Amino acid sequence: MGRFEGRSVVVTGASSGIGLAVARRFAAEGALLTLGSRSEADVDGAAWVATDVADPVLADALIAAAVAAHGRVDVLVNCAGVQVEKTVADTTDAEYDLVMGVNVRGTFNCCRAAIRSMRDSGGGCIVNIGSISGDVADHGMAVYDASKGAVHALTRAIAADHGADGIRCNAVAPGWTATAMVDAAFATADDPSAALAEAAARHPVGRIGTPDDIAGLVLWLASDESGFVSGSVFTIDGGLTAGSPIGG
Repeated sequence: MGRFEGRSVVVTGASSGIGLAVARRFAAEGALLTLGSRSEADVDGAAWVATDVADPVLADALIAAAVAAHGRVDVLVNCAGVQVEKTVADTTDAEYDLVMGVNVRGTFNCCRAAIRSMRDSGGGCIVNIGSISGDVADHGMAVYDASKGAVHALTRAIAADHGADGIRCNAVAPGWTATAMVDAAFATADDPSAALAEAAARHPVGRIGTPDDIAGLVLWLASDESGFVSGSVFTIDGGLTAGSPIGG
């Protein structure tokens, strides 16, 4: 039996990238999966609910669907996210609203709905996907950087406020990971392939991450093995931010 056999797990942003890798790992470990995303998430045995997490009505409906199907929500993983590759000066109001709406409001919406359900059913676990960009700014991604800093702060607040309800909340802060969002960031370079190779060389482990790298940590945080872990943000970046960028 898997670690999550019979447990009700909700994953947002599950149609691609980190969210899809996380969903597939939970499925392999026996979870009862409810997946939320704008485009259909294809994971064997999982139920998919069309969801825009920035809409509180749809976020509530996603959690309600999991409760209706499985009686409760044991785990929520917030993977939905968007980015805009611009500085503050170049970012429009609409772009700001988009990024903050999905990354911050969307995480808030899903956490709020899940917490209300978990509180009534004896507790649960939340894992939010943050980013190293919430602690060390990536150039030309100002609003994304700000949004992930907010996700980290929200994670700590949930852990502090709802630990007594039996709810743990942690965040994972990935570094450069091979997803469509990272491809879009490198696409702004004059030579995307060269930029990617240079970025990989800057990592002490010699490569950028994969969605499966991130999924492994997410599943540990959602498991009973991390039962005393709450309110923490875990950097997973191949050592990128461990050293000074000067020298070496």
